[in-house]
Amino acid sequence: MKDITFALRVAWSLWRERKNYQIVYFLMQGLHLAAGLPVARLLGKPIIMKFGASGVIPLMRGSRAGRFELDWLNRWASRLMVLNQGMVDEVISDGFLQEQLFGMPNPTDTNQFHPAADGAEKNQLRQQLSLPVDARIVLYVGRLSPEKGLPWLLESFAVVWRQMPQALLVLCGDGPQRTALTTQANSLGIPQQQIIFAGLRPVAEVALWCRAADFFALTSPSEGFSCALAEGMASGLPSVVSDIPANRQLILNEENGLLVPTAEISAIAAALQRLLASVDLCNGLGQAARQRIVDHYSLDKVVSLYEN
Repeated sequence: MKDITFALRVAWSLWRERKNYQIVYFLMQGLHLAAGLPVARLLGKPIIMKFGASGVIPLMRGSRAGRFELDWLNRWASRLMVLNQGMVDEVISDGFLQEQLFGMPNPTDTNQFHPAADGAEKNQLRQQLSLPVDARIVLYVGRLSPEKGLPWLLESFAVVWRQMPQALLVLCGDGPQRTALTTQANSLGIPQQQIIFAGLRPVAEVALWCRAADFFALTSPSEGFSCALAEGMASGLPSVVSDIPANRQLILNEENGLLVPTAEISAIAAALQRLLASVDLCNGLGQAARQRIVDHYSLDKVVSLYEN
């Protein structure tokens, strides 16, 4: 009922405010899109749509409302914004034209997310966040939900910490899988002092966790454009990430991070061990990671794309 109410409000707002805007920009799929598209078309307004993640097109094609939305977008949309090459392939395979597409990444605030100035600041942040100063910290930021592949990360970390007792895994975020992940950590024998479930944190505090960590991990099987990964990179963190189109857009293997096969525990564990064992490798990859975000995905770069 809430979805229907929201969809009707969108359609009514488009009609009521028709003299006050020039372009209709839809973000993500849903009943609001099915309700709003015909109104925008009736009003003769240019239509722009942004797809928020990989796998959305096949998902939409599987429902009646989604099929209407896709067919209308195909005929009426001036531009379809996508986040990565994998999404381009999905959209084109559904019958859209290449000239309708526009690559539009999510922006990263490189002023808020930046590296610690030095070791002293990092140590101070760790004390502030109740983290051990001498630990080697692996950070994950995001929802604790099945699509993020977190059981693979925990299983890999269980291999690593036995050989590197200074390793500490921090999961910053919350979600429906938290209880299951806590149970898994216990069953894998990961000591409570080696894993921290930090819970949901405000963005300003997430920036502190990034500056306090040593590197970032993201083992999800599918992403659109991971804002959390980009923010970690902007914070100067190297990363171990699954080798999927969205991550390949950000991570150049062995240049600013490490790509690993999805769900391969031994490969994930080996990559974690490499970064845990080498401060110099982390520093080199981390500097390159920040530079890539500054050069291509900072706020001013993405604002320019929107203006274009």
